[in-house]
Amino acid sequence: MPTIINGKIISKQILNEISEDIKNLSLKPVLAVIQIGDRKDSTIYIRKKREACELIGIESRIYNFKKNVSTNEVCSLLFRLNNDDEVNGILVQLPIPEHLNNEEILSKISYRKDVDGFHVRNIGNLAMSGRTPYFVPCTPSGCLELLKRYNITIEGKHAVIVGKSNIVGLPMSLLLLKNKATVTICHSKTKDIVKHLKTADIVVSACGQPRMIKKEWLKEGVVVIDVGINSIPDSTRKRGYRLVGDVDFENVKDIASAITPVPGGVGPMTVAMLLKNTVQGFKKQNQL
Repeated sequence: MPTIINGKIISKQILNEISEDIKNLSLKPVLAVIQIGDRKDSTIYIRKKREACELIGIESRIYNFKKNVSTNEVCSLLFRLNNDDEVNGILVQLPIPEHLNNEEILSKISYRKDVDGFHVRNIGNLAMSGRTPYFVPCTPSGCLELLKRYNITIEGKHAVIVGKSNIVGLPMSLLLLKNKATVTICHSKTKDIVKHLKTADIVVSACGQPRMIKKEWLKEGVVVIDVGINSIPDSTRKRGYRLVGDVDFENVKDIASAITPVPGGVGPMTVAMLLKNTVQGFKKQNQL
C-alpha cells in the first residue's frame, strides 16, 4: 500500500507551530487581502483564509472592490498598504476581472509584503543560485513541505512537473532545482509526455485536467503530488459534482510509493504556507 500524503494533518501541524510562534510576538501579524468583484469561489477562499488567521492569531483585513474598479484605484490602495507599517503581508485574490492590468497590479505589491511570492524579484531570486527570495509561492512551498515532512528524498531524483504556470509549475521547478533534483517540465506542447513521466521518480501535476495521468504512464514506486482540483459530474453527491485531481488516484495508488489525495492533499497546505509567510514577513519587518 502506498503512503497517503495527508495535507490536512501536515497543515494542522504547521498552523499549530505558527500559533505557538505568534504567542511570543508583541503584536499580531497583519494580512491584507484584496477582493475585486464578487466571484463565489474567491469569496470562499478568502473566508477560509480569514478563518485560518483567526484560529492562529493573525489579524486579517479584507478590502473589497466592485468589479468595475479601475487599475489605478487598486494600485492606489496597494501604495497605501505598502507604506502601512502595521501590514506585514498583502495579497490580491486571483483571478481578477479581465479589464484590469493583472501584471501592473501584482507588480505594485512590495516584494517585502508579497506573501503570495509572485513578485518578479521574489521569483528572480528563487531562480538564481545562491539567492534567497523574500517569499516563496505558497502552493509550491506547500508541495515541498509535504515531501520533506514525509522524508521523501529529493536530491538526485528525477522530478517531472506537468504544467508550467507562474503560480505552480514554474516556481515548483525552481524549488526542486534548489533542492538538487533533476527537473523536467511538461506542458500542452510537450511531445510524448508519457515518455517523460515513465522516467519520473517524483511527479507534480498542476495541469487542470481531471484524472489525465494514468497508471500506465508511471513507473513502480513513483511519488505523486497532485495539485489539480477539478470538478466532475456526480449525481450521487448533493452538490451534483465531486472533486478529483489531475491524476487517476484510484489506479495510480496501486503503483505509487506515496501519493496525495484530492481533496485533502495539497489544498490545505496553500493556506498554511500563506500564513507562515505572513509571520515571516512580520519578523523580517521587525528585525526579529
